[in-house]
Amino acid sequence: MELQQMRYVVAVAEAGNFTRAAERCLVVQSALSHQIARLERELGARLFDRTSRSVRLTPAGEAFLPAARQALDAAERARAEVAAAGGEIRGRLAVGAIPTVTAVDLPTVLKRFHLRHRQVRISLRSDGSDALAERVRQGDLDVAFLGIPVGARPKGVRGRELARGDLVAMVAPDHPLAGEEHTDLHRLSEEPFVDFPPGTAGRAQSDEAFAAAGVRREVAFEVTTADFMARLIRQNLGIGMMPATFAPELPDLSVIRVRDAPARAEHLIWSRFQPSPAAAAFLSILGVPTTEPPEPPHG
Repeated sequence: MELQQMRYVVAVAEAGNFTRAAERCLVVQSALSHQIARLERELGARLFDRTSRSVRLTPAGEAFLPAARQALDAAERARAEVAAAGGEIRGRLAVGAIPTVTAVDLPTVLKRFHLRHRQVRISLRSDGSDALAERVRQGDLDVAFLGIPVGARPKGVRGRELARGDLVAMVAPDHPLAGEEHTDLHRLSEEPFVDFPPGTAGRAQSDEAFAAAGVRREVAFEVTTADFMARLIRQNLGIGMMPATFAPELPDLSVIRVRDAPARAEHLIWSRFQPSPAAAAFLSILGVPTTEPPEPPHG
């Protein structure tokens, strides 16, 4: 069993097509197909069901794929460690971030890292805090920037709090509340809301605040991105709550301070295991020592 064969299997699984996978791997299709067939003979099982229109993983292929990815990641990590021993940082850096991160200027930080370590391949994924934290735990991401309720601590990872601040109400310019400087949760509870799905970190910030205030609200629209939330607010379909530090990114919406506002904390997290050379270099740019212990439980 060879690493190249594993690369071919992963490429076909991701592309869903032998031709596209061969193009991605820069080989002719016949060579790729031959190597996968050879691997299947060695394993004694078919990894793909092939039809004239599609290619799908068999149950054996589904079982093989995660192990193949882990082997490829381990091989890349080994090469990166050897290069780091010679003073060269290379490999990959996988970063995750919520769309509303403001504690750091992430594009500027990524540019500075790229200029300093040009041999590192950088990828960036935007998602919700819960999904990003899970990807760091699973090893799919090296680091992630989260927004979670104050006092919450991501489990199974190392991390540090970067900043905390209040949420503000966001309304359309022609909304009756537009122009108001301050309001409270009791008044806002009379309005329909646009918010994130229940159970997510973004939703929990507001839910906990309204529960503490002893008032109930109607969430008429549930969305998964801040951009879509803003689009619905612009149409006066509801009001929303966003971090005060992110509000300037939406200058066409009216901002209202909330006296008993929900609060959130931005966290940087990384794996509880030894970070790769690229991840350690990125954390260093952020001023984080890689030997820093996990955050203590919140009492």
